[in-house]
Amino acid sequence: MRKNKYAAIAATVAALLLVTGCGSGGGSGKAESVNPKGDIKPREISWLLSRPADGGVIKAMKQISKDYSKEHPGFSLKLITTPDRPSYIQKLETLAAANKLPDLFDIDATPFAQKLAKKGSMVNVEKMLKDMKIYDNYRTSALDYQRFDDGSLYMVPFESQIEVFFYNKVLFKKAGINIPKTLDDFPAMCTALQKSGSTPIALNGKDMWPLERYMAFYPFRASGNEFIKNLKKGNAKLSNAEGRKAVEWMANLGKSQCFQQGFSSTEYADAQALFTSGKAAVYNDGSWELPALATSKLNPEVRDDIDYFLLPTTPGSKTTENEYAAPSGIGMAINAKTYDPLVRDFIKYSLTKYSKIYADTGQITPMKSSTAKIPSDATPLYKRNFDDADKVGKVTLMPWDTQLDSTSNTRLQQELPLLVQGDISVDKFINTMDKVIQENGPKAFKDLN
Repeated sequence: MRKNKYAAIAATVAALLLVTGCGSGGGSGKAESVNPKGDIKPREISWLLSRPADGGVIKAMKQISKDYSKEHPGFSLKLITTPDRPSYIQKLETLAAANKLPDLFDIDATPFAQKLAKKGSMVNVEKMLKDMKIYDNYRTSALDYQRFDDGSLYMVPFESQIEVFFYNKVLFKKAGINIPKTLDDFPAMCTALQKSGSTPIALNGKDMWPLERYMAFYPFRASGNEFIKNLKKGNAKLSNAEGRKAVEWMANLGKSQCFQQGFSSTEYADAQALFTSGKAAVYNDGSWELPALATSKLNPEVRDDIDYFLLPTTPGSKTTENEYAAPSGIGMAINAKTYDPLVRDFIKYSLTKYSKIYADTGQITPMKSSTAKIPSDATPLYKRNFDDADKVGKVTLMPWDTQLDSTSNTRLQQELPLLVQGDISVDKFINTMDKVIQENGPKAFKDLN
């Protein structure tokens, strides 16, 4: 019921969006003014965020804004943090409909974001970064993750990550198995781990996107991001051979009891604890969790047992082993209506300082100018993960939750647990989702490309 509420809110906001113009303020002309003229007049600027309050990004930006305020008395950065993603999206879309977007706001490269950009509500980040002479300092993969289908860039990345499958070598040995060579090996892997007394895969089901990530794996191996690009616009269906294969694979994960009992209500911390306690054998997560999974913070009883493998390929895979999910996190958009010399100066100041500060937290920076600092208590996985991040290929997996329209995405997240739990059949899942996407996808992307 709660998810249906968000879908209804999104639909209402979308309608309001068309009426209000999404708070475009100065219009598309202003969105192109990446170097506004005038004096820098210190004031409070606000940033609506959807990030962990104790995370490296916020810590770095707090330090930077404090330093900036010393040089510009009267300046302050107000951080409005809403870590819960559904609540955040609701707040963001409501503010957009009311023409009250803050100076800065977090947003993914969704159809909603693309409409905001098209209406002139967001500053063209590629032009801005080039004007600031810092565009070439960014990792290509970090920028590409933030782009719309037409290649335009309206969000600033603050992270650069890779997603891998952490696994327990001892539990694999106990089950008599090796790491899977292809995605088709997952069901057999799960069955063997179940028989040996282990939970095969720990999953954070409550946040919904982790299970949706699994749904994206098979199509990505089959055709890169082409399938989801076509599916979301109604130009492909899950009933097509490629889509059906993905749905059948997800159903087989459920039949093989790959995920822990009650996975759909398991929170992030609990899923991770299931893995770090040695009860679960596999845990799909990103390099943002290296401080917890590859240092002395990790349970000493399993610390030497943990390794990881990259997303396996499939027979006839169109993408390679070094092409997989490499997100740069939720991006930061800049309100074109309130973009003035102060906002521009603060952003340039921040991005000039950010790379070194963030790298010192032990995280991969989206910029090439700083190397992440490896903690003194890190296990060998830490450096290996960084090395793999530098070898990421040209094509990286685009998460489906940033690609589908909000209504289709909400329904997909509702239906996936039912499919994996065996509560609905493959055919019913396909019929339901094809109908929802065909009805909502084309409308969401109308006039965007």
